[in-house]
Amino acid sequence: MAVVDESARAPRTYGNWRRPTSPGLLGLGSVGTAVLLGGLIFVVITVMVAGPLEGVGAAVVLGLLLLLLVSKDRHGRSLLSRAATRLGWGVARSRGSHLYRSGPLGRALWGTYQLPGLLAASRLSEHTDSYGRPFALLHVPATAHFTMVLGTEPDGSSLVDADQIDLWVSAWGHWLATLADEPGLDAASVTIETAPDTGSRLRREVALNVDPNAPAFARAMLDEVVQRYPIGSSTVRAFVALTFNAAARAGGRKRTAEEMGRELAARIPGLTQSLQATGAGSAHPVAAQELCEVVRVAYDPAAATLIDEAHAVGQVPDLSWVDVGPSAHEATWDSYRHDSAVSVTWAMSTAPQGLVQAKMLAKLLAPHRDIARKRVTLLYRPIDPARAAAIVEADLRAAEFRQTSTAKPAARDVLAVRSAAATAAEEAAGAGLVNFGLLVTASALDPADEADARAAVSYLASAARVGLRPVHGAQDSAFAAALPLGLVLPRHLKVPAELRNKL
Repeated sequence: MAVVDESARAPRTYGNWRRPTSPGLLGLGSVGTAVLLGGLIFVVITVMVAGPLEGVGAAVVLGLLLLLLVSKDRHGRSLLSRAATRLGWGVARSRGSHLYRSGPLGRALWGTYQLPGLLAASRLSEHTDSYGRPFALLHVPATAHFTMVLGTEPDGSSLVDADQIDLWVSAWGHWLATLADEPGLDAASVTIETAPDTGSRLRREVALNVDPNAPAFARAMLDEVVQRYPIGSSTVRAFVALTFNAAARAGGRKRTAEEMGRELAARIPGLTQSLQATGAGSAHPVAAQELCEVVRVAYDPAAATLIDEAHAVGQVPDLSWVDVGPSAHEATWDSYRHDSAVSVTWAMSTAPQGLVQAKMLAKLLAPHRDIARKRVTLLYRPIDPARAAAIVEADLRAAEFRQTSTAKPAARDVLAVRSAAATAAEEAAGAGLVNFGLLVTASALDPADEADARAAVSYLASAARVGLRPVHGAQDSAFAAALPLGLVLPRHLKVPAELRNKL
């Protein structure tokens, strides 16, 4: 009699991701604790030198400052951070930097449709890899980064065995871990874009394959399919952007676009082949023309129909990097109006809690009838193995400090120590360490549909157990970061992210 192992059929789960913490007192980080101790010393000195009344005033000021640091909302943002965001947004509005006009009648001195904001100074060049395939290389001088984009055709998980999905997830984890070994690679991003199908590709495919001698009934049926099928159908495209540092090592000479193109030409075939094992399907480098079309349609969704019709008749739209930006945009506190659409971008504040399965983000990634165009971008920053051990050990010590700083530790602190210990053990066993984030952009072609798009994203985030919050005061920058262009947002912050996490 055969014995069936029921445990082998149990679905595989994933989790134990952690946000690195900094040791401190009263919920503060190391920098916040230093401010607390320094403030107490200052209050004591004030009492000794100036008197008790002045000491009370100094204590009140210190208490208000600590209140700004300790009081946090459900997304983990302190009052100080929110106040700084409001102040920055007010300064931006007073300067008029939330408005943009381009083109011959715009504010750009050279009369082009240049990209705004973080991408204003970007430059695009095209090179050829060792297989003879052209690929686009985007240069962002502000951060000295070069980005190369790969287009993929994901296989999907429909009618796929659970064992195969587990293999794909394992290969994807291995691929992310190996990114830390890529010389000069600073970040990677995966963008899943869903949009309504214009029907141009279907019409072109039917027109090229129809038999002129076919029965009239068959031709009529095909004509009806061509007319009705695009209604309600969607297209799904996936891109992987890899961002490299212009300097081969810290303090080294920054390489030019030609030098980076020659170096990446030999590395692209290996990257595309290893990516195929993760379920990404056939991967190919994105040429400059294709990348220009992707960005142009993102800022002006109405151009998608014209571009598809041009390809249907065998023509290639003549687009250059200086022509893909919006003709006008207006960034508000919680939305972004650009050409023919209005968009809202959310950032992940909390990762899915507990253990999740491989299909946890399926609904968030799939097309939705209430969202005209949706873009979900996963942001990854691989950590060098030489630094990973120090990071996990510091996180473990910080969790243990929070647990032992009180006689009755909270259950959350006890669980944090176990999670940090498990992460340290996995890293010691050879696992990679990656910082990750998530951006979701929903675009509505009609401003009246914006409320429906917001409600749909809120529902999808709840189904995926992901905490999302609108990127207040920086919707234009978040929209650009969600594009498959490899922008590294922490490098564009005036206050380093490492310092913010330690407050």
